[in-house]
Amino acid sequence: MVRQRRSIGVRLVAVAALVVALVVYVTVSGRDPASPAPASQAPASPTPAVQTRVEPPTPVYGYDVVRAYPHDAAAFTQGLLFRDGFLFESTGLEGESTLRQVELETGKIVKRHNLDRTIFGEGLTALNDTLVQITWRNQIGFVYDLRTFAVRSTFAYAGQGWGLTHGGGRLILSDGEAVLRFFDATTFRETGSVPVTERGLPVENLNELEFVKGEVYANVWHENRIAVIDPMSGRVTAWVDLTGLRPESTRQDAEHVLNGIAYDAERDRMFVTGKRWPSVFEIRVRTQGVRP
Repeated sequence: MVRQRRSIGVRLVAVAALVVALVVYVTVSGRDPASPAPASQAPASPTPAVQTRVEPPTPVYGYDVVRAYPHDAAAFTQGLLFRDGFLFESTGLEGESTLRQVELETGKIVKRHNLDRTIFGEGLTALNDTLVQITWRNQIGFVYDLRTFAVRSTFAYAGQGWGLTHGGGRLILSDGEAVLRFFDATTFRETGSVPVTERGLPVENLNELEFVKGEVYANVWHENRIAVIDPMSGRVTAWVDLTGLRPESTRQDAEHVLNGIAYDAERDRMFVTGKRWPSVFEIRVRTQGVRP
């Protein structure tokens, strides 16, 4: 009888100790011991693999020279276009900047307008019956009568002007940065811009521009290649590698670089030249057998 009471007493003491331990645990942890373990104590689930999208290499096109034409080797070419069987050209440098109409076959200057000595001429495009020319740091653009070269009007814009073309009902301007800027073709007010990138990286020093079959072809200052740009996304979709085209006579001066792209849409011809180059080259872009 005594042993049975002692056994019962021992059990009561053990139960009481367990109850006390549970009370202390709940007080300290602040949670019901019957509730599931917190997430931090639960077994870790596997981390899903991060999928990284790798863009394919940008295609690089070659070229063939179809023909070479004479070009004024004193012309510091900044803008070039083909219209009505003639080349129209904008040249730069203060005291030397001009607007010109040039015979393709002979290189003869048939019409010329000299800019003020304080003006540094830059990009050029033809818009309806006018020519539009921008300037480097003067922040002014000129609208000329296509036939007479008389100045019809001027317009202002912020920043620098390098290259100019038009397409999709708007003017497209480069300013040396990794961006294309858009202007209303009637009011000349800036309406937006798009960053220019290749595989996610900025492409800077965009210079002379030409609109070709819905894409913008852009010289890159001090490079022997032309960027082909989607004007909607700003993505460089291809390069035209013109290595080997630069005339030997221009290689003594680092600034006598490739600059000037003109496109004859009627006959699907492309012309390129450079600053102080003695020739304008008609080229055929070779898209077959491109290298990455």
